[in-house]
Amino acid sequence: MPRDNEVKLIAKLLLERLANMDKWGGAHSELKRVAKSLPLYIRETAKGKKQINQAVKLLLNQRFLLMKPSTGEWHVSLNPSMKKEIMDFIEENDKEDYKI
Repeated sequence: MPRDNEVKLIAKLLLERLANMDKWGGAHSELKRVAKSLPLYIRETAKGKKQINQAVKLLLNQRFLLMKPSTGEWHVSLNPSMKKEIMDFIEENDKEDYKI
């Protein structure tokens, strides 16, 4: 799987997790907690950690994520004004096996 597809898959997984937690707008969750929902073989490797950071940057650049400091940690939520685009992104990016 090309590297960009791996980053998009991680972005999709992060979006799905936030959507399942119903974290839209003012409802937010700690970024570390959201990342913990990713499989160990992604979040416990140097490559995976780098790709998680790239996925978060991708989502911030597309305005899918809102980020704010809270209780000394970074918290994220989904941008409610981008709901259609977020759902389209989730649908367009197929889940494929993540390979290290």
